[in-house]
Amino acid sequence: MIKVGIIGATGYAGSELVRLLLGHKNAQIVWYGSRSYIDKKFASVYGNCFKLVEDVCRDDDLQTLAEEADVIFTATPQGFLAGVLNEEILEKCKVIDLSADYRIRDVAVYEKWYNLEHKSPHLIEKAVYGLSELYREEVKKTRLLANPGCYTTCSILTAYPLVKAGLIDPDTLIIDAKSGTSGAGRGAKVQNLFCEVNENIKAYGVTSHRHTPEIEQELSVAAGREMKISFTPHLVPMNRGILVTEYATLRKKADGSYPTREELFKVYEDCYGKETFIRLLDEGVCPETKWVEGSNYTDINFVIDERVGRVVMMGALDNIVKGAAGQAVQNMNLMFGEDEAEGLRLVPAFP
Repeated sequence: MIKVGIIGATGYAGSELVRLLLGHKNAQIVWYGSRSYIDKKFASVYGNCFKLVEDVCRDDDLQTLAEEADVIFTATPQGFLAGVLNEEILEKCKVIDLSADYRIRDVAVYEKWYNLEHKSPHLIEKAVYGLSELYREEVKKTRLLANPGCYTTCSILTAYPLVKAGLIDPDTLIIDAKSGTSGAGRGAKVQNLFCEVNENIKAYGVTSHRHTPEIEQELSVAAGREMKISFTPHLVPMNRGILVTEYATLRKKADGSYPTREELFKVYEDCYGKETFIRLLDEGVCPETKWVEGSNYTDINFVIDERVGRVVMMGALDNIVKGAAGQAVQNMNLMFGEDEAEGLRLVPAFP
């Protein structure tokens, strides 16, 4: 039995970790950490856990928790874990961080985009970026896992095969992304009130969203050279879900023609055909957030625009599951030698 501690258990990602782990046959939650609700029953904060969780919320003392748990999930604001994590904790237990503290390999880039001083840069080299479909073997061996962001997971997975295969010009990649409001967290913010969000859609973080360098970092690895992208996120009036639409110029073949759909699909199939949680859709079927809601799946498809020589790539996932908690559990399974899909065999909920 894997003993699990969760710091930030009463945020959206933290509560989703609770939901998923309650259905995991080999995991036991021993610590519900929440600075805002210390000594209050977890089920009084999340009524869906009434009669399912009797524990009260505790503090965020990682030193003590490391003595009780085999793995700690930190669903906390940027900068928290970097300020408290040390070698002693990592020797006692494994850590899966859902913030950005160990995702960015270049400390200067992290500090610029997040406007924070990194308190433990020496630990970055110990961390593995937790896109399990791309780094499965590395995930299995690490004690510090940097769980990817929601926008980044969808954006990277959707474009990765064509970038890696060199079938698109990486300098032309444009990513248009849309997210439900849960992506902004559970804190009270005027811009997330019902009247502000309902019947509206808006772009935000234009040219400055902090997931940009994370996407660039991983797609640069795929391309074998530095990439710069245009990334624009949008907020839409729904609870869950991310949809990305990505545009790039196709590279012509030696005979001057563009790759066919069959050729592009084979690249995706070779990359993801055996992946449990990536679904390559049939021709003409566009990904929709409603068909992945509540699940750990990412749905992907593409359309070639022969008229302008570009490809339109599309991906959809649930930002709290595959974009956060589900992916974290998937990584935990790999780190402890479990079936990768344990606790995650969730049929998307509809309606």
